[in-house]
Amino acid sequence: MANTAQAKKRARQAVKRRAHNVTLRSAMRTGIKKVRAAAQTGNAAAAQDAFKEAVPQIDRLARKGLIDKNAAARYKSGLNKAIRRAAGAK
Repeated sequence: MANTAQAKKRARQAVKRRAHNVTLRSAMRTGIKKVRAAAQTGNAAAAQDAFKEAVPQIDRLARKGLIDKNAAARYKSGLNKAIRRAAGAK
């Protein structure tokens, strides 16, 4: 447990920051799920629209260090592959 005033404040900040990061990560995961769901139904246009919304979220989290830049690239690559598969399934 924190003993000094500085350590107590840092603990409070960490709790607040973690809650914020969890929210951002959750929003990113929701965006990814929307793309995958649209691609699974074969609706390439809807998947592309969802992809355009998800990519800035993914990039933002990578820039802020919440996810690794290679993880961000992996997410985007996988989503793009799913969209191409959905477009080819027509």
